[in-house]
Amino acid sequence: MNLTLAECRELMAGIRAGLPDPLPIDVAVCPSFTLLFPMGREIDGIPIKLGGQNCYPEPKGAFTGEISPAQLRNAGCTSVLVGHSERRHVLHEPSDLIGRKVAAALEAGLEVIYCVGETREQREAGQTEAVVADQLTHGLAPEIDPARVTIAYEPVWAIGTGLTATPDQAQDVHRFIRQTLTTRYNADLAERIRIQYGGSVNPSNAGELFACPDVDGGLIGGASLKSGDFLAIIQAAIATM
Repeated sequence: MNLTLAECRELMAGIRAGLPDPLPIDVAVCPSFTLLFPMGREIDGIPIKLGGQNCYPEPKGAFTGEISPAQLRNAGCTSVLVGHSERRHVLHEPSDLIGRKVAAALEAGLEVIYCVGETREQREAGQTEAVVADQLTHGLAPEIDPARVTIAYEPVWAIGTGLTATPDQAQDVHRFIRQTLTTRYNADLAERIRIQYGGSVNPSNAGELFACPDVDGGLIGGASLKSGDFLAIIQAAIATM
C-alpha cells in the first residue's frame, strides 16, 4: 500500500530518465490496484511490464474487495504475484486457495510470480526445505504449465526487517528449489524456470545475490520505491547476466 498517483508519476519519471537503453533484462512493476491504469500509461513506450499484487481464483462474481485475473489483464497486466508472504502470514491465506490462484491466473493468460519462503522460527527449527517443498507442491498443480511460472524465494524473516539472507543461504535454498523442480519435471525445464530472491534486496547486496548460480533476479520491495535504488539494482542484474 504505497504511492499516491503523484508519487507514482514522480517515481516513474526518475526510472524512465535512468533506464538503460536497450534494456537487456526483464523488468516489471506491481503497483497497488488503484494505480494499475495510470502506471500502465507511465510505462507506455518503455520496456517495463506491469503486474498485479494479487488476484482471486474466480473469473467474476460477488467477491467484494477482490480482483479477478481477467480484470488484471484488462488493466494491462501480464503477470501477477501469488502467495506473497504477507498474503500467507498477515492475511492467512491457506495453501489450497493459493494453489487455485496460480491455476486461475495461468488459465486467464497471466504469468505467475509464485512466492515461497519460511519464517524465522521454521528456519531455526531446520524446516526450511520441508516448508518450501510443501509450498511448491500446493502451488504447482500437475495440470499447470510451469514454464509460465517464476518462483520467488522470499524468506519471511528477511522481508522489511533489514535482514537479508547471505548469498550462501540464498543459493542453498535456490539450489534446493531447482533440484525439486528437476525431480518434479525435468532438468531442462527446471533450468529454464526463473527463480528470484526477495528479501531486503538493495543496491549494496544485489550484485552478490544475483551472482549466485541459481539466483535469476530479484523480487524487490522497499528499494523499488526510490528510483535511484531501483535503477542501481537493475544495473546489478545486468552486470551479472
